[in-house]
Amino acid sequence: MQAFIEGPKRIPLLLRIGIWFSERVTGRTMLPARILAWYPKAAVGSGVMEALVAHEDGRMDRRMLKLVRMTASYAVACPFCVDMNSHEYRKAGITDEEAESLRGDFEKVGSFSDWEKLAIAYTRLISQTPLKFHPDVVERVKAAFTEREFVILASTAAQVNYWARLIQALGIPPAGFGE
Repeated sequence: MQAFIEGPKRIPLLLRIGIWFSERVTGRTMLPARILAWYPKAAVGSGVMEALVAHEDGRMDRRMLKLVRMTASYAVACPFCVDMNSHEYRKAGITDEEAESLRGDFEKVGSFSDWEKLAIAYTRLISQTPLKFHPDVVERVKAAFTEREFVILASTAAQVNYWARLIQALGIPPAGFGE
């Protein structure tokens, strides 16, 4: 399976360096970055956003952020995103049962904390179309998360949504992270 279009034959030096770095880190050909080279402003903006993604910040630890990324990926049905964001989920302390439940009824999984369940539910709201934020859910999130955690939760889910829409619009297939 191939993307809708190929990347340009000639890529500006700054972008080549960024692509080289991202491919070295991931160990995969990063087709999204290569295709974005057709419009360098989009490539640089997307690269900056990706470089500044939350990794761990207090209670928003590796496990929580992986749950948010996986949930958003499943919610928007992006094969590339699912492939990339689900890769090595066990290393983030996520069990097979938990990972599978993110595709459906996560509420029944006893190993999720109430805090994690709330983050998963909110991530699903952020990832749905049309966006519809129920006041009771927002109030529960505000009560359970600090303002900083709220922003990290929302921006992490929104980032996955951005990439999912872009990647799907360009027809980019999974990169093979799960292989």
